Amino acid sequence: MSFKNKTVIITGASSGIGRALAYEFAAQGANVVLGARQANELAAVCADIISKGGHAVYSPCDVTRREDCKALVDKAVESFGGVDVLICNAGISMRALFDEVDLDVLHRLMDVNFWGTVNCTKYALPYIQASRGSIVGVSSVAGIHGLPARTGYSASKYAMTGFLDTIRVENIKKGVHVMVACPGFTASNVRFSALTADGSQQGATPRNEGKMMTAEEVAQRIRKGVARRRRLLLMEYEGRLTHFIKKFAPGLVDRLFYMVMAREPDSPLK
Repeated sequence: MSFKNKTVIITGASSGIGRALAYEFAAQGANVVLGARQANELAAVCADIISKGGHAVYSPCDVTRREDCKALVDKAVESFGGVDVLICNAGISMRALFDEVDLDVLHRLMDVNFWGTVNCTKYALPYIQASRGSIVGVSSVAGIHGLPARTGYSASKYAMTGFLDTIRVENIKKGVHVMVACPGFTASNVRFSALTADGSQQGATPRNEGKMMTAEEVAQRIRKGVARRRRLLLMEYEGRLTHFIKKFAPGLVDRLFYMVMAREPDSPLK
């Protein structure tokens, strides 16, 4: 599949994986339409892509606000005539035990990660049906198996997957491609802004970024997954192994996940 002159909407596009996706698709000749809350950062990314000969526009977008999501889709249609790919990448994480977390934190995770995907899909779907295009949800290994100290994150990613799986089935005769992409731990600032038990941002990440996949590597794999119209994209060995073992020994996966997360520096797991 060629992305030349295709229109790709990307949420959470001001930094991290979203920013990398903007450059990846623009380099393939796509018209990229970028949404995020940080208008200045979006403007800078768009200007840089245009300076390199690409095509980019942006619309400030808080995905929890329906009107912002509609405006983002309208911007794509007004600028380029339709939508071929929607990538729901905007998301936030958390790190706290359920025993200790404020329930407002879990509601915030659902609002951004789940409802943000629903809101954008609602307004983009008619255009994607017309183009027989793609919807991508950037999920996580936490959306395959519950990740301790990430209850709200896992729940929101499971909900995203269930929603997108259903969209796929409903549109099976309309040619709509739906892909759930599951990176592992990625060197991106989503972890720096992860919420703690009281809703404050985590700040410094407890993990060694040098051993993680880069945002650019994730973006490249997502682009290839869309081109091949993949259904589920597991990007790392750990994710593929988790998906396989869970079918036969889910209890083992529970223990392995607990052990790994308990070894994090300053882990809330005792």
